Amino acid sequence: MIWQVIWFILWGVLWAVYFTLDGFDLGLGTLMPFLAKDETEKRIVYNAMGPFWDGNEVWLITAGGATFAAFPKTYAVMFSTLYSPLLLILFALILRGVSFEFRGKSDGETWKKIWDGCLVFGSFLPALLFGVAFANIFKGIPFDKAGMYHGNILKLLNLYGIVGGVFFVLIFMMHGALWLWVKSEGELSLRAKNMASKLWVAVLVFAVIFMGYSKFATRLWENYFNHPLLFILPLIAVVSLIMVKLNLSKDDKLKSWLFSALTIFFATYWGVAGLFPNLFPSSIDPSASLTIYNSSSSKTTLIIMTVVALIFVPLVIGYQFWAYKKFIHPVKVEDLEY
Repeated sequence: MIWQVIWFILWGVLWAVYFTLDGFDLGLGTLMPFLAKDETEKRIVYNAMGPFWDGNEVWLITAGGATFAAFPKTYAVMFSTLYSPLLLILFALILRGVSFEFRGKSDGETWKKIWDGCLVFGSFLPALLFGVAFANIFKGIPFDKAGMYHGNILKLLNLYGIVGGVFFVLIFMMHGALWLWVKSEGELSLRAKNMASKLWVAVLVFAVIFMGYSKFATRLWENYFNHPLLFILPLIAVVSLIMVKLNLSKDDKLKSWLFSALTIFFATYWGVAGLFPNLFPSSIDPSASLTIYNSSSSKTTLIIMTVVALIFVPLVIGYQFWAYKKFIHPVKVEDLEY
């Protein structure tokens, strides 16, 4: 039992870290048409993400891999019932990744516009669909004991799912605007700060709506009322969001972004903790719900995975810490290669 709980906690951490890190890439890519006014500013936006985006994707692969290895039945049902949105996310992420490499292969204006469009599309769509997908997981997916999905992709676009998707897009855009504020100078940096300040209000409004709506659309809050100590998770998320605003007013770039990261991490974990012990609840047959107990791998497998995680996860964290420390400085115009 303890190993299933350990891997439930790690599973939640992996998704929370992914949304925290890749969130600013997705948000900044979505915002590029509203922030970058000319070719130089567009290149600054690309360079602000360039050293980090592929390393951030490692956490998505790790989260998916951990789901497959630790909870294979959940992985199987999740990736079959959510096949369409996950496939769309995959294609969008591929387009986004290719845009970083292909945009500079030609100086043609049309060529660059095509790949800029791919970056925006490949950033916005995953942010939206991840929010829709996780909101529906919180709400419950209509599948039976055989793992058969009773519905289609349109059924996922219910009101609660759409609110979750919009919330993800907004909080990622705020996170991305704050990152550009850190990574740029002059007018572009000021524009990013002003955008982040405006988005902060929208994030606050949708956070209240989404968390309040969850009381009626899901059973997430039941764990919190049964175990009041868990309220520390949403409390940290709320305090962190307030600290984003305070540090924006103080012109403290890095602290604003770090508190935004904490907001995303603990907002994600608020939902994960509310699911426990479920991983993938069924909305039509509660007995068909997949939990950490009825969908996990063997004890031996979980122990081996824990050893592997203890060895390799610190290496990934160490590399990313080095990368962020190495490239945290603002992108200057003279740094761009022509």
